[in-house]
Amino acid sequence: MEQDVESPATFKPHKLPKQVREDPPNKIAERDRSRRLQRYVQKDGKCNVHHGNVRETYRYLTDLFTTLVDLKWMLNLFIFVLVYTVTWLTFGFAWWFIAYVRGDLDHLSDIDKKWIPCVENLNSFVSAFLFSIETETTIGYGYRVITDQCPEGILLLLIQSVLGSIVNAFMVGCMFVKISQPKKRAETLVFSTNAVISMRDGRLCLMFRVGDLRNSHIVEASIRAKLIKSKQTKEGEFIPLNQTDMNVGYNTGEDRLFLVSPLIICHEINQGSPFWDVSRSNLHTEELEIVVILEGMVEATGMTCQARSSYVSSEIKWGYRFMPVLTLEDGFYEVDYNSFHDIYETNTPSCSAKELFGARSRLPFTWSLGSKLSQQGLQMSEQETKRSPEYQGKILQPERNGDIANIENESKV
Repeated sequence: MEQDVESPATFKPHKLPKQVREDPPNKIAERDRSRRLQRYVQKDGKCNVHHGNVRETYRYLTDLFTTLVDLKWMLNLFIFVLVYTVTWLTFGFAWWFIAYVRGDLDHLSDIDKKWIPCVENLNSFVSAFLFSIETETTIGYGYRVITDQCPEGILLLLIQSVLGSIVNAFMVGCMFVKISQPKKRAETLVFSTNAVISMRDGRLCLMFRVGDLRNSHIVEASIRAKLIKSKQTKEGEFIPLNQTDMNVGYNTGEDRLFLVSPLIICHEINQGSPFWDVSRSNLHTEELEIVVILEGMVEATGMTCQARSSYVSSEIKWGYRFMPVLTLEDGFYEVDYNSFHDIYETNTPSCSAKELFGARSRLPFTWSLGSKLSQQGLQMSEQETKRSPEYQGKILQPERNGDIANIENESKV
């Protein structure tokens, strides 16, 4: 007798993505939150961008000088020592090979000294290596010297002298440029930790502070600011990390700085500003970043220096101002850098600059109407008071008193 046996149904589980299998949901949420706060430019000015899948690596070799300068110090020093060592070993082997082919090494024990070698006192590879170093570095101790009976040696001497000069110029030039790079000069150009938004001259402005810690100034200093924010066009195209210029005084020349003491850079939030419709409530929900760039020439070397920093939405404080840092002392001005990053709260509208402009555009009509009515009321009341006999009596009495006083003064004179 056959019995119906229920076979258990087998369900094939869906294969989850690798990221979901490895990371729990809470970690994924934290990672997404950190990605939203990811910086395009770090606070110290380093760009947080890595170039991947670069297939045309040969382009780095076409500009070998810049490639060597951009390398890290340890790798640069290793290449510096390696190039000189390989050059000395190569020409040392060439000098030893000439002596070996000519048979100079077979006549080392000759007592009569009738054999004239290519290089005197060259008896091994080590001596050839030392002679190569003496030739390329122009040391010339005088113990090993080339003779005039060796044309191939003279040719090799010319080649080593020319190539040695080229190697010296190239490698020493790389080291000099790397040492004199103005990147370290940017370490003494400081930016405020936070940017602030407050009222200045009746306008809503975004401000940040810059300063120079050195006594040697930055010549032709200029400041720029860019807003980094992803956008979507009307056609549906998504542009990640779109860059928008922020006016910090380009039209008026205020972007040209005389950076002797700390300065507050101001961006007026007007109709051309990307912060035109940003209010205090939706500022921290915006995924944006402001990149500020300070450029100028180093006074000591004349090389161009660039310092960078950035401000994310959480570092933009609405309704604050910077504390003053400049004080007048006995015969000089003193800058207190302890208060460089300090801010204090001030009365600032919480609405956007667009809403503030709209509110002001509606106020003048009501104000003018009320002022006209009040002016008319004042004129009418003044006319009524002037017609009253009490007012006329008060006017006549001072005039008479004044006349009496004038007569008394004349009599006294």
